[in-house]
Amino acid sequence: MGGISPKTEPGLYLVATPIGTASDITLRALDILREADVLAAEDTRQARKLMDIHGIALNGRPLLPYHDHNGAAMRPRLIEAVRQGKVVAYVSDAGTPLIADPGYQLAAGMIEAGLPITAAPGASAVLAALSLAGLPTDRFLFAGFAPVKALARRRFFEEFSAVPATLVFYEAPRRLADSLAMMVEVFGGERPAAMCRELTKKFEEVRRGSLKELAAYYADTTAPKGEAVLVVGAPLKPVATPEAIDTALREALRHSRVKDAAAEVAAVFDLPRKQLYQRALELGKK
Repeated sequence: MGGISPKTEPGLYLVATPIGTASDITLRALDILREADVLAAEDTRQARKLMDIHGIALNGRPLLPYHDHNGAAMRPRLIEAVRQGKVVAYVSDAGTPLIADPGYQLAAGMIEAGLPITAAPGASAVLAALSLAGLPTDRFLFAGFAPVKALARRRFFEEFSAVPATLVFYEAPRRLADSLAMMVEVFGGERPAAMCRELTKKFEEVRRGSLKELAAYYADTTAPKGEAVLVVGAPLKPVATPEAIDTALREALRHSRVKDAAAEVAAVFDLPRKQLYQRALELGKK
């Protein structure tokens, strides 16, 4: 097989696994799973199933569970295995390890111990959803799961409401409708968005529209199966009418000099600063 042989490169390997279709795995990932000395998995049953599909036998090698509940006890064992010159492969349930995944602390522990760590990249629900959403991808922010309780969730969304980038969230199906309704209140209903679920699977669904349209649809729909990825467009630029510009300039002039007020409002409306400077001078005199 091609690629780097893990036998010659001891260390921790973070191995991306399919998020649905079993064939969405790289040749290098299969090499590592085949040749690693120790395997660790968020769910050992899922890992064993994947290996069986691709004809990879354990051959007596340990397949250890590593998750939020046993991480503190398991990390020293895995770190020691790498320290002894062994190859340790870690896989999450699905997708790329460490992305909303307990493997973060394992990787941090290896780095702190000065031990080698590398990634075998592959499938990722975040990137798949960004590809399918039809929204700008030159700048995006992945925010993970929102809190369960309503007040904490609202504060969580408010943190990101003004971020000038496409936003990506994970959400459980039973909370999808509530989260979309809250996004309408916090972000505004006109922002473009997409709901992506069951990615790469038989019943893959991508629904696009404004946040208001998506919220209305899922308010009257039975909670869908499978975790959702919600992709929300950046804040919309306000319409640059003369009235809106004057209102913004007057507000900016309350706390800024003319030059700074013109620059601030120019950024909001995506207009040349020089165009607004003269108007800011006029309003400042009034």
